[in-house]
Amino acid sequence: MLTLKLIRDNKEFVIERLAIKNNNARTSVEKIIELDKLRKSFQNQSDNKLAELNKVSQKIGQLIKSGQKEQAEQAKQVTINLKEDTRRLTQQLSDTEKQLQEILITLPNLPHSSVPSGKSAKDNIIVRSGGPKITENENMLPHWDLAKKYDIIDFDLGNKITGTGFPVYKGKGAKFQRSLISFFLDEAIKAGFREVIPPFMVNPDSGFGTGQLPDKDGQMYYITFDNFYLIPTAEVPVTNIFRDVVLNESDFPVKYTAYTPCFRREAGSYGKDVRGLNRLHQFDKVEIVVIENPKNSYTQLETMVNYVESLVVKLCLPYRILKLCGGDMSFTSALTYDFEVYSEAQKRWLEVSSVSNFESFQANRLKLRYKDEVTKKNQLAHTLNGSALALPRVVAALLENNQTVNGIKIPDVLVPYTGFKLID
Repeated sequence: MLTLKLIRDNKEFVIERLAIKNNNARTSVEKIIELDKLRKSFQNQSDNKLAELNKVSQKIGQLIKSGQKEQAEQAKQVTINLKEDTRRLTQQLSDTEKQLQEILITLPNLPHSSVPSGKSAKDNIIVRSGGPKITENENMLPHWDLAKKYDIIDFDLGNKITGTGFPVYKGKGAKFQRSLISFFLDEAIKAGFREVIPPFMVNPDSGFGTGQLPDKDGQMYYITFDNFYLIPTAEVPVTNIFRDVVLNESDFPVKYTAYTPCFRREAGSYGKDVRGLNRLHQFDKVEIVVIENPKNSYTQLETMVNYVESLVVKLCLPYRILKLCGGDMSFTSALTYDFEVYSEAQKRWLEVSSVSNFESFQANRLKLRYKDEVTKKNQLAHTLNGSALALPRVVAALLENNQTVNGIKIPDVLVPYTGFKLID
């Protein structure tokens, strides 16, 4: 959530930056400024009435002591009127603050100055690419055919048990999935991240804190009776560990990692892009979350991008890194890099990670602050996170790109985890 100070002091800048995200925010920003002025007016009037009430109340006691009963009764009537005025102003203040908050939470985060303009993924910029050379073998099978051939992932069985988008992993497929999770967690721990196992359900306050609510309400699975949401990513519970927390500067950077299943409704998804593992309603992911000092957050972002790149390199997958344009960025992000790996059977790029800096946007919602060592005042921290990695499309690419006449070759770094070199 953007701060009121930022909007008040930089009205035109905020409007211009949000236009990069294709958001016409002028009306909202001007309404916020208007309501903020009104809020201050009601607050000042209320404070003045309370001060006057206290003054008159003290005077009543003095009048009674001096025997001026008539004047005391008149003063009591004044206090009744002042109390009514104060009650009315308090209600007006509350209503104004509510209206202000309702508009404020609809504004997305400002994009970083380096974010390019654009309306869709077609306008994203390729930062760099790497990995093995892409081959053009027309005889390669897509992963959904390989899954059936080797009986490692059963989409029909998942559909029977639950529905579309909930596959069942079997035999070597299940072990392969578990091995990737362990590999990603072990690599994160080596890189200095602390592992946590968070809840897989969160309350509305947690969803609001990281910006999924109300923006992504329709995409999240909701448990009505308990008022809980199934998590769409470990980012939500892990970042909320620090809700209402004040850190010391010496605590930075705070680095956490977590494996969780992720649940997303993905309403409106259809076609070839959702076949097999390409888009699921339940999938596994290892997440990295960093809480950082604002002055170091963009250096930290580059460190996280380099770390995720190292994982893809170790898996020997062709990859590319993209800087997202304004029109393809999330509601909460200030700058995002996407990782895509190439699917040699599907002949297309598959997104496997997003690494983002949210600056103080989430921290403002979370009331996540740190004590500045110089000013001794509490300041908003910066939050960052990234997928390291999301499994479904990584699995799809590994199965497709490593298929041979004898079976599917396991990447060397995973053999110690799987205990086998070939899925056959």
